Amino acid sequence: MGSIVAIIGRPNVGKSTLFNRITETRDAIVNETAGVTRDRHYGKGEWTGREFTIIDTGGYITGSDDVFEEEIRNQVKVAIEEADILLFVVDVVIGVTDLDEDVAHIIRKSGKKTFVVVNKVDNNERISEAGVFYSLGLGELYCLSSINGSGTGELLDDLVKVLPEDVEPDVELDIPKIAIVGRPNVGKSSFVNALLGRDRNIVTNIAGTTRDTIHTRYQAFGHDFYLVDTAGLRKKGKVRDDVEFYSVMRTVRAIESCDVCVLMLDAQDGIEAQDINIMWLAIRNNRGLVILINKWDLIEKDTQTMKKYEELILERISPFKDVPILFTSTVSKQRLLKAVEASIEVFENRKRNIPTHKLNEVLLPIIEASPPPTVKGKYLKIKYITQLKTHYPAFAFFCNLPQYFRDDYKRFLENKIRENFDFKGVPITIFFRQK
Repeated sequence: MGSIVAIIGRPNVGKSTLFNRITETRDAIVNETAGVTRDRHYGKGEWTGREFTIIDTGGYITGSDDVFEEEIRNQVKVAIEEADILLFVVDVVIGVTDLDEDVAHIIRKSGKKTFVVVNKVDNNERISEAGVFYSLGLGELYCLSSINGSGTGELLDDLVKVLPEDVEPDVELDIPKIAIVGRPNVGKSSFVNALLGRDRNIVTNIAGTTRDTIHTRYQAFGHDFYLVDTAGLRKKGKVRDDVEFYSVMRTVRAIESCDVCVLMLDAQDGIEAQDINIMWLAIRNNRGLVILINKWDLIEKDTQTMKKYEELILERISPFKDVPILFTSTVSKQRLLKAVEASIEVFENRKRNIPTHKLNEVLLPIIEASPPPTVKGKYLKIKYITQLKTHYPAFAFFCNLPQYFRDDYKRFLENKIRENFDFKGVPITIFFRQK
């Protein structure tokens, strides 16, 4: 399961610039998903082969000045509770402020691993000015300029050294771990309660998993799986509930610790930017995906409503369109078991392994009939294909010139894999390798 790094600090110290610096480097190099909307607040970072989820708390402060500082303190408390590592950003030009000292005090009491990032250090004179931040009592300072990127490398070198080892939760059984995620008030809790509420004794809580996410085991109607806590199954900390940031932290945690992510939307609101971000995070983490349109009982319908709605959703989530979409109502308990069944199917699809001979038998003739376009007069040839031994579907296409294969051909291959083998609801990764 991945680690979560949170960027904290008061406003205007350059948190978002640092966030962009850390995530963009990855997006530019590693990101294989075409058309990913760059998210303002959370994304994937990668350095020397270690991946982590990074969250910029800057986007979550609202309210007037008097609640402002209280809100920042709240946020720091949430970050301490939920993140593995904190990046505490301060501004060398302004120096140490009262709010910086407050934040430092909260961090010191928590003992959470923290890097003090002194931003806007873009000349030698400022390096000596940075020394005042030692007074915060949080150890080593990392001087950098997130605008031009100097100093970021040293910070990331030391950051990845202290990332917790990737551990799968110590939940023993190989049964699906399903997370119900979505924006607040779309009906997640009602969904979970409708599933669990029938008969409380079919539910056992397994606490003490490595990351403190609670897995609730569900055994009924012939199903057996873990529900990963996001809908308030775990008792809330001291933090005010309405901090949007809090629900985002929970969502990220849940995605990191599940096999299948059930994204719940409100039929009346349709799909919003936040939903798309949650969805991309699930896809980037190679989790299975099921989309539920809840509160369907409140929509005026004719024969075409469902089809139109589905088309609208698929258009928004393109190019990843091979995903189950279900219309539910937690109030009338409509299609709730269908949703569970779809999630289990997606779990099975994610484990699906296609024998090498079968892959080549099916795909090589298709490739021969529609070969990749020539590049600079060179013919591209795919010799054979194999599925890699990863915990999600990934395929290696062995070929003569891997660097020349374009994204559109990669999408063509992915579509052919999907047409011939059932990977509904599951992201597929394709690599081109030198024969």
